[in-house]
Amino acid sequence: MTAVPVAASLRASRLSATPGQIVLALAIAIFLLLFLVLPVATVLYVAFTEKGSGGFTLINFYDFVRTELFIRSLWNSFYVSAMSVAWASAFALPLAYLTTRFVFRGAVLIQTLGFLPLIMPPFVGAVAMQLFFGRNGSINLLLDDWFGFKIGFMEGLNGVIFVQSVHYFPFILINLSAALRNIDRAMEEAAQNLGCSGFRLFRRIVFPLALPGYLAGASLVFVKVFDDLATPLLLNVKDMLAPQAYLRVTSIGIADPMGYVISVVLIVASVIAMWLSALALKGRDYATTQRGGGGLTKRRMTRGEAVLGYGIVILILGLVLAPHLGLLVLSFATVWSFSPLPDGFTTAHYARVFGESSLYIKNTLIYATLAGAIDVVIGVAIAYLVLRTKLIGREWLDWAASAALAIPGVVLGIGYLRTFYGITLPDGTPLAALWVTIVLALAIRRLPYALRACYAALQQISASLEEAAENLGATKARTVRRIVVPLMTGGILAGFVTSFSTAAVELSATLMLVQSNSDAPLAYGLYVFMQSAAGRGPGAALGVVAVLLVALCTFLSHLIIERSQKARGQGH
Repeated sequence: MTAVPVAASLRASRLSATPGQIVLALAIAIFLLLFLVLPVATVLYVAFTEKGSGGFTLINFYDFVRTELFIRSLWNSFYVSAMSVAWASAFALPLAYLTTRFVFRGAVLIQTLGFLPLIMPPFVGAVAMQLFFGRNGSINLLLDDWFGFKIGFMEGLNGVIFVQSVHYFPFILINLSAALRNIDRAMEEAAQNLGCSGFRLFRRIVFPLALPGYLAGASLVFVKVFDDLATPLLLNVKDMLAPQAYLRVTSIGIADPMGYVISVVLIVASVIAMWLSALALKGRDYATTQRGGGGLTKRRMTRGEAVLGYGIVILILGLVLAPHLGLLVLSFATVWSFSPLPDGFTTAHYARVFGESSLYIKNTLIYATLAGAIDVVIGVAIAYLVLRTKLIGREWLDWAASAALAIPGVVLGIGYLRTFYGITLPDGTPLAALWVTIVLALAIRRLPYALRACYAALQQISASLEEAAENLGATKARTVRRIVVPLMTGGILAGFVTSFSTAAVELSATLMLVQSNSDAPLAYGLYVFMQSAAGRGPGAALGVVAVLLVALCTFLSHLIIERSQKARGQGH
């Protein structure tokens, strides 16, 4: 038998699913059904069920639209999300354009510093920014002392917008910078030869071509802000949808239907935002002939442009780094109230954190590690089934796992509470009260991140390597274990680190699932500490630990990706 017929028969065998692949697909489907579909379906069911009779009804939604508080909360959520996108764009656009279109010293440093807000939980940044920009914060105290007036940076909805735009603008910065680098520079050169320059060139040529990257980041910012729970609560803004959903369930009880109705509205808003961003790009061609090529190179700025450019960058980075600086100073402060700077400094907060609060850190390491491990195992399995088999319905596994992105954390938490609280163990403990439930919620929330990393890693591995191994007599299981998984190591580790670092500071999905302090993760401990003025010093110290933990994971993720890319390059 020649090698060609053997290879052909191996490729033909890939068209039919093996029993092992079918069992694997069923196991993943059951997992997603139990811990994603069922909780969300429970939320939908309760929202459309009449309390008492159990029949289908729309009365709950009628009660929602005729309640002034809920309609105001809906409007406020849309307003805050839209304004956060606008201000995040104002921060991201100058940084992205200056660092990709001009010879700009420190461009790499600027892009790196611009990523920093994402490694801090937004509700922690809210407390730090209050110290600088609040009614009695450092900036307003100095303004009042020098000029006799104060600015309401952090008043009501403005505070939420300010915090969220500073925290989430890196999503736009990252996507827009990548899009700008991929534009064919020759198109800009042609426009300049025809007399188009300056802001007109950006508005008519550059930005429209970079629109896919911008919309990808902007839609993500909108969804993240719309779903955020802890930041409005810490700023004492309760008339927004996510806080209202949480307050209804925790104050009135899990039997109250309005919390579920609000959850449905949150889901619909998230799906619509993603759909509209996709619709805006549909039917349009953004392709260019070269990626970042053409005759146009980065332009050197004039002295005036340089002064203006660096001034804008310094102002934006000052805002971006303010939460981190405020958190660091607060973690060492004795008393910081009604004064531009603390009265004194101490290390007692860190001693308290590593003493009393070390349990939070230990729980987080356990929960995030388990969640990350679950995510990469499922991510590798789904990627393999989709890319390497012809199993009927395999795409549904990918879509179902990715759908977790559209489910707000507070909705998932409410769904878990309602679905699993009635299921009890032999000792009478509700399933929803177990710490394992927190791990499962974290795993479901971060599964799309790990899945995309594993998917990308497998896409870069030629199927001919597996065919060669099978041609030499290796079974499919042995081929996957000895060939596929080792070659995917970089993507798997990057997916794990991404899942771990984001799960470590997740609060929305876990806030209602923590039943005892002994089971609480770090984000929950942060939230509890930040509730009182006396606890904000230790809370800031715990926040610094969280930032360092996520920063380390982010650095490791980049290191792993770079090393895997170098290894692939040397292999070729």
